[in-house]
Formats: sequence, C-alpha cells, structure tokens
Amino acid sequence: MASFVDRVIVHATGGNGGHGCVSVKREKFKPLGGPDGGNGGDGGSVILRVDGQSTTLLGFHHAPHQKAPNGEPGKGDMRHGFKGQDLVLSVPDGTVVKDRQGNVLADLLGEGSEFVLAGGGQGGLGNAALSSPKRKAPGFALLGVPGEEHQVELELKSIADIALVGFPSAGKSSLIAAMSAARPKIADYPFTTLVPNLGVVQAGDTRFTVADVPGLIPGASEGKGLGLEFLRHVERCAALVHVIDCATLEPGRDPLSDLDALEQELSHYAEAIRDDDPTTIPLTERPRLVALNKVDVPEARELAEFIRPELEERGYPVFEISTASHAGLRELGFAMAELVSRAREQEEQREEQRRAETVLRPEPVRRRRGKDRKEFEITREDRAGEPLYHVRGVKPERWVQQTDFNNDEAVGYLADRFAKLGIEDELFRIGARPGNAVLIGPEDNGVVFDWEPTMVGGAELLGGPRGSDLRLEDTSRPTRREKREQFHDRMDAKAEARAELEEQRRAGIWTESVDDARDRRRTSEPKETHDSE
Repeated sequence: MASFVDRVIVHATGGNGGHGCVSVKREKFKPLGGPDGGNGGDGGSVILRVDGQSTTLLGFHHAPHQKAPNGEPGKGDMRHGFKGQDLVLSVPDGTVVKDRQGNVLADLLGEGSEFVLAGGGQGGLGNAALSSPKRKAPGFALLGVPGEEHQVELELKSIADIALVGFPSAGKSSLIAAMSAARPKIADYPFTTLVPNLGVVQAGDTRFTVADVPGLIPGASEGKGLGLEFLRHVERCAALVHVIDCATLEPGRDPLSDLDALEQELSHYAEAIRDDDPTTIPLTERPRLVALNKVDVPEARELAEFIRPELEERGYPVFEISTASHAGLRELGFAMAELVSRAREQEEQREEQRRAETVLRPEPVRRRRGKDRKEFEITREDRAGEPLYHVRGVKPERWVQQTDFNNDEAVGYLADRFAKLGIEDELFRIGARPGNAVLIGPEDNGVVFDWEPTMVGGAELLGGPRGSDLRLEDTSRPTRREKREQFHDRMDAKAEARAELEEQRRAGIWTESVDDARDRRRTSEPKETHDSE
C-alpha cells in the first residue's frame, strides 16, 4: 500500500447556505404580531492549511471528495441559523494548487498558509429581514445559495535545501542515511527508492534538509523511468549534488557520460517548467557539487582520481566519498552548508530589497453605484430561429438561486429586483419583445422564462419605445375653419345617407319615407308627453 503520494485530484464542495424562515409572531391578544422569521446560516468553506506535521497527500488519495457542513436554516421568533463549520484540510509545506487546465491557483509555502478551496453558500434572509414600510408582512423568504464546487489538482513539491540527483543505485539513499537520521530503504537493485526521502543534516552551526530524488535515466524528462514524476521535488532546492557511481559495472557507462546525461535531463525539465514560473532561478543556473561515490572500492578510487581534474576544469567542486566507510562525508557536508548559507543570505537580501523598493500605487478606483455600475451583461443568441437573451452577472444569478418559484410573492419580489437593477431597461434597449425567451445563469443549470415586462403606466401596450406614448405624438390643434369644414362634411354625409335611404324606399325596399317617419316622431312626442302627465 502506498505511503507517499505527491499528486492527487480533490473534489471540494462548500456547504449550502441555510434557507430563511417564514414566520409570523403570534401571542395572546396579538394574533398578527408581525414577521419574525430568522435568517439562514452561511455554509462552511473548504480551506487548505499548511501543517508542519503533514508530509504526504495520502489522505486525499483515499478520500478525494471533501464537503463542508451546510448552514442551519432560520427559525421563528427571530432565531437565526448557525453558520456551517469550515472544513480545514491539512497539507504539507510546498503544496501547489492547480485547476484542471494546469493553471496555478495557489502556492502554499510556510506553516499556517491558507487557501479557500471552495467557499460556502450565503444563507437566505427570513421574512423579518425582508419586511419594509411597503411590504410589512412578507409571505416568503429567500433560499440559501449552494456552496461552490471545484475540482483541483494538489501537487507536492518538497521543501529541501539540497537535492541529490543521480542514476539508479548511485548511492543517494545511502548518502542520506549516512549523513542524517533518516533511514530510507536501501537495496542493491535499481529503482529501490520509489518515493523522495528527506533528511536533516547538521554541519557546524548550519542545519539544512537534503532530498533524495528517485534515480534518473536518459529520457526521464520525456516520461521514462521514475524521474519525471519526482523531478518537481528539486524545483525549490537551493543547490544540487550529483551523486556519481564510480564502481558501476554496466557497459557503456562512465562518470562523465553519467554527469552529461543528468545535466541534459535537468535542462530539458527546466525548459518545461520555465513557462509556469519565469521568476524562479532555472535548475541549470543553480550551484552544483559532484560527489564521486564508492571510492572504498580500489578501482573506483582510481577512476575518481583520474576524472577529477576534468570535472574541476568544467567548474564543478568535486568530492570523493564513500557511504560505506563515511570517507569524505564531513567535507561534503560543510560544502553543502556553505551553499545553503549563501543561498539564504541572498534570499534575505532580495527580501529586504523588495521591502525597501518604493512602490507607487495609484488611488483605488471607486466602484460606481447606480445605473453606471455594470452588474450584468446581456447577449442575444438565436435558437431555432427565435431570439434568446442570455443574462450573466453575479447578482442576477444569485437572486435566481435564492428565489422560491413556487411562491408567487417571491417571484414578484425577484421581478422587482430585476427591474431595479436595470435588466428590463436593458432588454428594451436592445430590442427585446414581450414573450421572448430570457436565460439567466449558465447554460447547464440556468433559468429560462418568457419575458413579460412590468406594467407601469400602460404605455408599453401601444407598441412604442420604452418611456414614450404614441397618443401624445400628435400635439396639433384644429383651427376654426377646419372645425367648420369638418362640421359641414359631417352634415353632407348625413344628407347623402338620407337620400340613399329614400331611394331605397321608392324602390320598394322600405315602406315608409325617412322624412315622414321623422315628422311623425316629432308630432307624436308632445302628445305622448301630455298623456303621460
């Protein structure tokens, strides 16, 4: 069973916010004492925190799904729900958080460093918090917002001062065991070391850590062997020590070719990681030491003495050591300590320089409020020949999640919030018509509805632009002459209608003249009035 894991996939989910409560205070002699529904509590967050006691990501390998507790819903009598407790996950120092596309989200260095992996959802407001002078007794409450969901990759890069690199069975694990209290697995077959080993070395007043990287072979930067999986552990080291096996019996291998192969693989890997963090010092530019191991063998000592001048000409400090007899380990330890002390001093100088630099910061831009502040964005899309207006924004999407669509009053409250935010005005401006489909939120879980604008004054029914009334566009008044002409036109029209009816009577269509009927009505009206009296 694996005991060391340096790369895992974690599915983190924040806690959901608690729902708000709908309640009305009822006491004796106070049947309607007003709304008293409490607010829901916020959901807990999933937080990564560096812990000095953690050395591996094995826990996430067995439990990749992590979820924080939900917030408690509100209750009546103004009792608010409790906030969900944050879920704090301990990770080793040097953990890098990446998204699924490989982008670095956080680099956790130093004990106590934190990163919020998935935030908790916001709790919903109760009807007591939603009451106002215009809405004295709301019959609805806001729902809690679901927590965030993220899938990330955790990658461990060991924090060590010195990295030991070399071919398999070069004696790197034996060197750590000889110089520190670490007891890694040691055997006489290749790839004995399957996981990086760390050891603490004390040289004089300097204490530093040494990391043993599994053996490198030609092509490790391209995925061969185990080196590529663990080369990330040398990225944070201040110096490198090439451990060269001078007693190897493999054909075609010698210390110089081994050193050239190691340098080539490191350079290839340095080019691959340069794009991730261009500010770091490349691996090819970091200090190096060469340790010619196994000089307790006579043939190996002769070979080490033979190639040492050539290595020194290349600029490498060379040390002849033996992990079996501990020869040369003291000198190598003090040389490592000197490199570590020099690197620490340079880091302190860079830190002081960064603090001493004068940074000119512009005044913060004040966030706009009101209509000038852009809280949403609306885009038009064509779906099956029909327009679809897609609304995206933090506030509108959160408001939709907080709305109980089974409650008409809650839906009306959502419409009022949209109108106040300016969504309706923007829809009118870009040419939306009543009945068009509107999508709020992402494609997969957004809310789609047929838009019906809020009726304010009835002018929208006239088909004109928002804020205009077609009935008020014609503001001219007729003159007296025009009125007289209109009166005569109406009289002429009536005379023509009576003449047409008279012609129809003479033709046998009507039995009574229009004029006679009119005269008869006029003569009969006073008589009928007298009889009624």
